[in-house]
Amino acid sequence: MRRGKVFYKDHLAGILTETNEGEFVFQYDEAYVIDHPDDFITFTMPVRNQPYTDKRLFPFFEGLIPEGWLLNIAAENWRIQTNDRMGLLLACCKNCIGAVSVEQIMVDDEK
Repeated sequence: MRRGKVFYKDHLAGILTETNEGEFVFQYDEAYVIDHPDDFITFTMPVRNQPYTDKRLFPFFEGLIPEGWLLNIAAENWRIQTNDRMGLLLACCKNCIGAVSVEQIMVDDEK
């Protein structure tokens, strides 16, 4: 299972998880739902208490991953296959252009 903290501006918006079964889950943080009910990360995922689930990485997060020659450089430097979308998202999207960023949660961080 791999997980990432999703930030909107400087606020923890939620957690993105790739389960061991290959499903993707995005859950808005409880405090974020209360404090920022109108600050959704994308129109297709408005702020709510219920998790979003899908068999594929959500299109919004796919859009954060580099493309073309930059994708090739990232995949080569981090030794990540281009079809490992969650791996690329966690490796490349900590300092994205725009308001949303994704920071990998290491196993030690969860204790």
